[in-house]
Amino acid sequence: MPYELHLELLLGKRLRDVEGKPVGRIEEFRAELKAGEWIISEYLVGSYGLWERLSAWSIVRLLLGRRRTGANGSRIPWDQMDLADPDQPRLRCRRETLTPIQ
Repeated sequence: MPYELHLELLLGKRLRDVEGKPVGRIEEFRAELKAGEWIISEYLVGSYGLWERLSAWSIVRLLLGRRRTGANGSRIPWDQMDLADPDQPRLRCRRETLTPIQ
């Protein structure tokens, strides 16, 4: 059954893992076009996601070179996100299992 949600309502929401530990804020989404419909493929959490949303990540990397920018974050696959309560989104896994964005 298709599930629809206004994504703009998720922006900035604090995300917690399955144990209730804080993960970060939802800052951006990635989507893929499949069979004529846009489907969310992943969620970006943390400051990296914020830079992505502001379309400034490439500018920041250019200005700072390849040095560490201090930005961090995680890519959350769509199937690891529990949005049963959109006001309190949760992971379906522990935050330690997430791969950090480099």
